[in-house]
Amino acid sequence: MNHPSYRELSINGLWKNNPALVQLLGLCPLLGVSNSTVNALGLGLATVLVLSCSNIAVSLVRGVTNTAVRLPVFVMIIAALTTCIELLMQAFTYELYQILGIFIPLITTNCVILGRADGFAARHAPLLAGFDGLMMGLGFAAVLVVLGGLRELLGTGALFANMQLLFGPLASDWQIVLIGDYKGFLLAILPPGAFIVLGLLIALKNRIDEHLAERANKVEQPQAPAPNRRVRVTGVIE
Repeated sequence: MNHPSYRELSINGLWKNNPALVQLLGLCPLLGVSNSTVNALGLGLATVLVLSCSNIAVSLVRGVTNTAVRLPVFVMIIAALTTCIELLMQAFTYELYQILGIFIPLITTNCVILGRADGFAARHAPLLAGFDGLMMGLGFAAVLVVLGGLRELLGTGALFANMQLLFGPLASDWQIVLIGDYKGFLLAILPPGAFIVLGLLIALKNRIDEHLAERANKVEQPQAPAPNRRVRVTGVIE
């Protein structure tokens, strides 16, 4: 079996095969909690931890699980890790946990995590599986944070509000007001705004990919040699 390199896994997770922009997986939490940066970052970090740890665990037990019970075992592993994250958030970031609500337990059924567990971790070594989970999780979290930041900025004119919910009192003054006396744009922080902003991000990524492909084609195509031109000189003798 040909094992992908760490560079390939990084590029696939962060860009080429990004779970949110390319595979369009996990859209329920992606659109549901991305109305602010702190919500998006909190759920993104939780997803990264569950995805990385579940990939390692699935890779470790892949040789001792029967194919008939493979998926139930994977779901139980993911559910156990999600419960651990949920208990940690209840202990240290309880207010943020209350805001995220049902979307924390729903990490168990996130298609990104189930897909990587069955499609990659069950076929590769633990180190490679864990790195793949880390990159896929970071790619998903990055889109989540960008989406949350854009919606927060468009909706309130500020960024990084209420970051103390995740990082404690130290982050109480992290808010940056970029547009003073902003009246607010309600659509941006409502669910339809999430669909619109996500669609724009997908369109932007596709346009960048097209531009990079065009540049690569121009570089690969050899330049045709200039045609030989014969110049005929005619003289007039009087």
